[in-house]
Amino acid sequence: MAEFGYTLLCEQAGPRQLIADAIQAEHAGFDYAVVSDHFNPWVEAQGHSPFAWSVLGAVAHATERMGLMSFVTSPVRRYHPAIVAQMAATVGVISQGRFTLGVGAGENLNEHVVGAWPHVSVRHDMLCEALEIIRPLLAGATVNFNGSYFDVPEARLYDRPAEGVPIAVAASGAASADLASEFGDAIVAVEPDGDLIERFASGRSKGKPRYGQVAICYGPDEQECRKTALEQWRWSALGWPVMAELPGPSAFEAASQFVREEDIAGKVPCGPDLDRHVEAVRRFLDAGFTHVAVVQIGADRQSDFLRWAEADLLPALRAL
Repeated sequence: MAEFGYTLLCEQAGPRQLIADAIQAEHAGFDYAVVSDHFNPWVEAQGHSPFAWSVLGAVAHATERMGLMSFVTSPVRRYHPAIVAQMAATVGVISQGRFTLGVGAGENLNEHVVGAWPHVSVRHDMLCEALEIIRPLLAGATVNFNGSYFDVPEARLYDRPAEGVPIAVAASGAASADLASEFGDAIVAVEPDGDLIERFASGRSKGKPRYGQVAICYGPDEQECRKTALEQWRWSALGWPVMAELPGPSAFEAASQFVREEDIAGKVPCGPDLDRHVEAVRRFLDAGFTHVAVVQIGADRQSDFLRWAEADLLPALRAL
């Protein structure tokens, strides 16, 4: 049976609201919550970017049932892989085994704050090397590692959940899907790409979780929702090859200045129509995803969205 998640979008809300939203999401009945890990927002209109791991620790303590997941953390530039393993293990302990570590090759937007942004082929190599460090650490091993990009003279995690921490690997194409198949306990993707999921799910990855994410803008006024979606989500129209490379919010503002309201409305269901929002989720299920997290665009409408999700959206999704 499919599971449905709620996105704590760190780019659009401050840390105290994110924690409160997570508590309400658990009460509403979401199966899990995912947390974005950014240093910068995509565009200035979003206006936030607290440290995701502080939020995760607080949410892990404040909730009791729903799963938690970083969506996603890049262990190739801003964080050393050994530190990512320690962060993940700690959240795993606080949450009593409810945490999944989502990792990916990252975006220039967030990673350039500590140095130059590598080419995509180098980033994939770095991610492979990072996972060679993270996996054994989370499994309880003492790691000695000397690689092309990372060194670990000696490391062991002293606090980690007995059941371990699953690792989900983000993918946007064939190469990253293969990497997810080789190193991941699950795959993460943000497009309902059936070919990508089929590539991952074949062979030894058959039966592993497949996590997707879909953006919506629920509200009573469709036109107002369309304006909100354009203001805060127009960057998504640029496509992943561009989104991974631009260095900051001002670059995303410039690159997306000609994106039209109808362009975003074609990607993001807007307004009060339940069927349109359900259909957006259904496309991921039809593509083979087992888990789908919903992003509600607009920080000021999270409580309204969560009440609506409890009453209408989640029952409709579970009836699919």
